[in-house]
Amino acid sequence: MRKEYVFVEDLINHVGDEVTLAGWLYNKRSSGKIWFLLLRDGTGLVQGVVSKKEVAEDVFTMKDRITQETSLKVTGVVNTDDRAPGGFELWVKDIQVVQVAEEYPIALKEHGTDFLMDHRHLWIRTPRQNATLRIRHEIVRSIRDFYDNRGFTLVDAPIFTPSVCEGTTTLFETEYFGSKAYLTQSGQLYMEAAAMAFGKVYCFGPTFRAEKSKTRRHLTEFWMVEPEVAYANLDDNMDLAEEFVEYIVQRVLTKKKEELEILERDTSSLEKVQQPFPRISYDEAVAILKNNQVDFADGADFGGTDETVISKQFDRPVMVHRYPAAIKAFYMKEDPKDSTKALCVDMLAPEGYGEIIGGGQREDDLTVLRRKIEQHNLPEEAFKWYLDLRRYGSVPHSGFGLGIERTVAWLCGLQHVRETIPFPRTMYRNYP
Repeated sequence: MRKEYVFVEDLINHVGDEVTLAGWLYNKRSSGKIWFLLLRDGTGLVQGVVSKKEVAEDVFTMKDRITQETSLKVTGVVNTDDRAPGGFELWVKDIQVVQVAEEYPIALKEHGTDFLMDHRHLWIRTPRQNATLRIRHEIVRSIRDFYDNRGFTLVDAPIFTPSVCEGTTTLFETEYFGSKAYLTQSGQLYMEAAAMAFGKVYCFGPTFRAEKSKTRRHLTEFWMVEPEVAYANLDDNMDLAEEFVEYIVQRVLTKKKEELEILERDTSSLEKVQQPFPRISYDEAVAILKNNQVDFADGADFGGTDETVISKQFDRPVMVHRYPAAIKAFYMKEDPKDSTKALCVDMLAPEGYGEIIGGGQREDDLTVLRRKIEQHNLPEEAFKWYLDLRRYGSVPHSGFGLGIERTVAWLCGLQHVRETIPFPRTMYRNYP
């Protein structure tokens, strides 16, 4: 690490010491023979007090030429002050300017969404965006800790794939040395192979969907964590998903209180996210929609509005299982008690945030899987390796995928997923 400078987050260990901080000017204000600067260094904010009696003349007059986001090295003595940001204050002795910033386009005022997204590279410096991405970081850490501490093996799935996973209409196709390849929609198929080798596995990485969707819940590039477990059935899968989501939520509530306060997130609903979660069948979910006078065609998939109506009946995430097999992917196993239903599950977050988990038990019978590939008009040759998994020691297995951005949106109380990822990619945005 660096030795010359102290981080704001470490000031608690330096009360009474003279230290040097390196960061950027967030704000400043003047009061006669004293002026105040607010310095951010990425780990926090601290107020510096610049007294005309305590500093050289050129340091005191620096207030007239430094601008917002000017990069600075500030030396001073650390004092406690409950009124100051973070509870500490720096009595400044010297300031070194690294670079005086040009007029900052994102000043401390309101801007339209398009403007802010065009300046996303600068917008992430602001407190709310910073808090959101810190919570995202904690969610990522909690995900890795959850699986690593339970004996799962991380297996990286490829980004380029020769075949589809979720549907041919949402593929990003690319030329691949004279043949076609696709940006991955999911690492699931590869995790099924890995589960047969390691028993309990997960992958964690970016996935891509060429959906022409402009809703607040969709991105064309997003991150998913996808666990897969050999010898696990649908009930086992739901148990894992339930334990997993409770762990993430409680971890964020414990570790990121300050960031949640910056976002003004009402955490009372998150505090209720504890096991057990309600579990209802697709048919029971349809009955909820009809009881709420929603015009819904039985047998169809749920849209965003449908998911909101269903989830609002519960005070914690609800798991909807056994959807019609006709609307689910080819790899979903049919319910042996009702072949028209698939052994699948979606987890819907409360407060109208919709599906955060989708998964289920996989078809483990070679004959049935080949029939389904044919029914979905998919090329069997591309799935030869996948079919091999049913030829050499096939076992019941299941898994799911959790979308990071929707989870971040829910925990942060955000209305649009574009703020949940550092540089979002949508149908109309590939910049910056």
